[in-house]
Amino acid sequence: MTRMTPSEAIAETLVAEGVDHMSGIVGSAFMDMLDLLPNAGIRFIPVRHEQSAAHMEDGFGRVTGRAGVVVGQNGPGITNMVTSVAAANMAHTPLVVISPSAGSGTVGWDGFQEADTVSIFKPITKAALRVTHPNRAADVLRTAFRIAYAERGPVLYDIPRDYFYGELEDEILQPYQYRAENRSAGSPSALAQAAELLAQAKRPVIISGRGAVDSDAIPVIQQIAEYLTAPVAVSYLHNDAFPANHPLWVGPIGYMGAKSAMHVLSQADVVLAIGTRLSVFGTLPQYDINYFPKQAKIIQIDINPRHIARTHPVEMGIVADAQAAAEALLQLLRAKQPNPPQNQARLAEVQAQRTQWKDEILSLAMTDGNPMNPRRALLEITKTLTKNVIVTTDIGNIASTANSYFTFEQSRKYLAALTFGNCGFAYPAAMGAQLGCPDCPTVAIIGDGAWGMSLHEVSTAVEQGLPTIACVFNNGQWGAEKKNQVDFYNNRFVGSNIQTPNFAEVARAMGADGVRVSHPGEVGDAMQGALKSGRPTVLEIMVDGTQLAPPFRRDALKLPVRLLPKYADLDHRNQQ
Repeated sequence: MTRMTPSEAIAETLVAEGVDHMSGIVGSAFMDMLDLLPNAGIRFIPVRHEQSAAHMEDGFGRVTGRAGVVVGQNGPGITNMVTSVAAANMAHTPLVVISPSAGSGTVGWDGFQEADTVSIFKPITKAALRVTHPNRAADVLRTAFRIAYAERGPVLYDIPRDYFYGELEDEILQPYQYRAENRSAGSPSALAQAAELLAQAKRPVIISGRGAVDSDAIPVIQQIAEYLTAPVAVSYLHNDAFPANHPLWVGPIGYMGAKSAMHVLSQADVVLAIGTRLSVFGTLPQYDINYFPKQAKIIQIDINPRHIARTHPVEMGIVADAQAAAEALLQLLRAKQPNPPQNQARLAEVQAQRTQWKDEILSLAMTDGNPMNPRRALLEITKTLTKNVIVTTDIGNIASTANSYFTFEQSRKYLAALTFGNCGFAYPAAMGAQLGCPDCPTVAIIGDGAWGMSLHEVSTAVEQGLPTIACVFNNGQWGAEKKNQVDFYNNRFVGSNIQTPNFAEVARAMGADGVRVSHPGEVGDAMQGALKSGRPTVLEIMVDGTQLAPPFRRDALKLPVRLLPKYADLDHRNQQ
């Protein structure tokens, strides 16, 4: 046992976990710990808004597999992270939130910057832990990391601000001493039944998801696909969950996904869903295609038992690590028949669907716009990107359209806002990804509305030397909501039109490079210049505000009915 202060116990536990940086905004509540970070070899990255800190560490965690760490002042500093922690929770990203709270002797007095942070964060984390005594500073932090990795999500570590001080005796443990990797392949009998279902399938389809990325299962899934001649779709906004250059890749499902994936999936008799929770939003009908098969036998493999059959009934649910389960399945299949011939007719069908979809989105992109079709801008951006580029997307009409255009040959290269769907994610996530993979360029795709929630972090990128590129599509509106007003509210635009500054000029004022483009022919050169510069860059792309994708949730909106005479002119039945 070693004598140390609680702050030292925290710092040394972080060092043992391999933490090399943490993000947040300086605060008096944790200043005793903060003072130790340089000597501990932990870089403190001061963001401009605490929401950005957790988005940064979400991005960092997704590309590295390591849990990020954030910290803020007790009360408002930590509550500013609610949105981004909730987003990380929905994304299944390990994250530890060091949350100073009011002094232990003043709790309940509604003191300065007091908040019941544990109660606030409990529903949006895997656990909200409280340090109940200074002696337990390291112990509770170890538990936070153990849960964050085991259950794949954020954990709140709440510590009264006076508990950073004092003395304790403790031993700094190494991670292997208090947590273990969960690499189970699942039930042998369930795997055997799953292998039999797949072997007998006439039209098997694989859906590869985030779990396949996190467990590095994609090479094994590729072998299963080739064995079965099974086309592979990727789950909603996980476009990097299977290489797009593989002949059996059919694209992403979900909003603004690939019709090729949807048509193939709709005809499946057996679906192997591996590393995916099959979210409700990610499997809704799209393009008027009710593609998720109702009669198919679904084999769902997920590390979290809560996700099995949560949204769709399954024939076989297997609680397992995606890579371990895939390896076991492949071995069982090969035991039945070592080298089955490829189904050439199936390959030809997949190729035809892929070609038809590629031609469709290319045609849509080549339609003229004023000043530019946003799809054309996305297309031109894709032409400039190398295999190692990491792309992040925000939420909104333009960012979601990117789901149709961005394809990847490597995993951990596509980070999206996912089903929490909050604005302000893409840019700080790209910065975090840049921290985790400094040799990979990072590009954020963002609409002008969402950019207002993260543009302040350009100064952080400049300060920290992060050459992240923000592609800001400027159409002077909240496009997704405007499309709802076009389709359902007879072009009555309330709150959806916004006045924006020249974002390129703003970027230059903050010390970054800023370039504004208004013609498709300018996009490629501007992107190439930004990628070569090695500097933070804001590429402002002026696009047509009338060329909008369909609503996110057409099923959740209805034409307006008005009963009071005052509002009769707004009733859809009175519209001409």
